[in-house]
Amino acid sequence: MFFKNITMACAATAMIAIPASRVAADGRDFAAGIVAGVVGSAVVRNAGKQKRVVKKRTYKKAKPQRAAVPSYIRQERRDIQTSLNYFGFPAGTPDGVLGRNSRAAISNYQAHMGYAATGQLTDYEKNFLLQSYSRALSGGVATSQLIAASPTGPRGLLTRYRNEAAGVATPTPQIPATTVVVAPQPQVLQPQVLGGGTTTTTTTVTAVAGAGSAGSALSEGLPNFMGQTTAVSLASHCNQVSLLTSTNGGFMTTETMVDSNLALNEQFCLARTYAIAEGEQLSAKIQGFTPDQIARQCEGFGPALQEHVAATSLKPHTAVMQDVSGFVLSTGMSPVQLAGTAKICLSVGYRTDNMDVAIGSALLLTVLGEQVYSELLGHHLAQGFGVSKRSDLALPWYDQGLKAIENGATPVFAPGQPERNSLLRNASMSLANNTNAVPQVQPASALPIFKVEP
Repeated sequence: MFFKNITMACAATAMIAIPASRVAADGRDFAAGIVAGVVGSAVVRNAGKQKRVVKKRTYKKAKPQRAAVPSYIRQERRDIQTSLNYFGFPAGTPDGVLGRNSRAAISNYQAHMGYAATGQLTDYEKNFLLQSYSRALSGGVATSQLIAASPTGPRGLLTRYRNEAAGVATPTPQIPATTVVVAPQPQVLQPQVLGGGTTTTTTTVTAVAGAGSAGSALSEGLPNFMGQTTAVSLASHCNQVSLLTSTNGGFMTTETMVDSNLALNEQFCLARTYAIAEGEQLSAKIQGFTPDQIARQCEGFGPALQEHVAATSLKPHTAVMQDVSGFVLSTGMSPVQLAGTAKICLSVGYRTDNMDVAIGSALLLTVLGEQVYSELLGHHLAQGFGVSKRSDLALPWYDQGLKAIENGATPVFAPGQPERNSLLRNASMSLANNTNAVPQVQPASALPIFKVEP
C-alpha cells in the first residue's frame, strides 16, 4: 500500500509540473511514465519479498551435536566386551559400544554370578570381570587346565575366583589322565573231561591285532560306512572352541564368517551353554531331589533312547521322529511333564558329557513340538559327537529348527541375537558341499588276526 501511494503522488506531481500545452502533445509520454512507475513499484515489492526470505533462511537454528565419548571410556568398554567373550558370554565384536548384544551378555554374566541381571555393570561387577580376565590370561597353561576340567568351561573360572576372594576353599580339579590300553594276556583253556573219558585239547589263543575280547576286536576292526564318532568329549571340545573364539576377538557373524565350520562349532557350544543353564533353572524348582539324584534319574534316558539316537546316523529325520513319537506314546507321560523332564535331562547330559542322554532329550523335545531343539541334532551330526558324522543328514535337522524360528517360534538359544538364524543358515548350507563324498572303506588287513597255538 505504501508503494502504491508513492506511485500516485509521483503521477500527481508530474501533472502539476507539466504545462497544459505539453499535456496534450505529450499524452503518450505521460501514460508511459505512469506505466513505468507501476512496473517499478512491482519490482521494488518483489525485491523486498526476496530479501525477507533470504534473511529468514539465514537465521535457522543449528542442530545440537552429541558429545563425543572419551577415548578411555571407549577402550574400557572394549575391554569389557573382550572379557565377556572370553568367559563365554557373547557380546559380539569389541567395538566400544555397549549395544543390545553387550547388554544381554552383561545380564548373563550377572545371572551366572548371582547378581541382579540389570544389564548395567556396577563398579564392583566391572572391576571383578576385568581383573578376572587379566588373571586368566596371566595363568597360562594352568588356566587352560582349569578350563578343561570345569564342566562350565571358562565360566568356571569366575566361580573359582569369586570363591577364593570370599575365602571359600575350591578343590583343584583333577585332569583326567590318558587312557592306556593294555594287551590281554594269553588265555589258556584248561582241559575238561567229557562223557566217555574224552578230554579236550589245551589251546592258547593270542590276540595279535586289537585289544580286549575277540568279539570287541572284531567289531572295532569291521569297516564302518557311516564314519567314526568323535572320541574327544564335547565339554573339552567346547573349551577349546571358547579359547579360539576369545583369541579371535569374539564370535563370528554373518559379515565376518571366514570359516563356516568354526562358526557352527561356536554356535553349537553356545547352544550347549544355554541348554545347561535352562535345565539348572528348572532343577532348582524340584523339591526333594538333590542335583546328584536328578543326574542319576536322567541316566535312564540313555538306555531307553539309545536305539533312536543311533538311528539318527542311519535314517532320515522324518523316520526318526516317527519312531520317537511311538516311544513317547509308550511312556504314558503327559507331553508337558515329559518336555520338562527332557529339558532337565538335556542339561544333565551336556554337563556330564553323556551324549546318549543329551541327544535323546533333544529328540524328545523336537517330537513334542519344540522344534527349535532340532538344531542340536544338526550340530551333533555335523560334528560327530555321540553319533556318526553325517553332514547330509544334519541339514534337514538344521532346516527344521531354523524354519521353526522363522515361523514365529521363540528361540531358546541366544534369544537376544536375531541375526543368529541367518548365520546358522549360511554356515549350515556349506555342509552341502560334503554330502557327495564317498565314504572310505577300511582295507581287509584292518580285521583282527588270531593265532591259534596247540
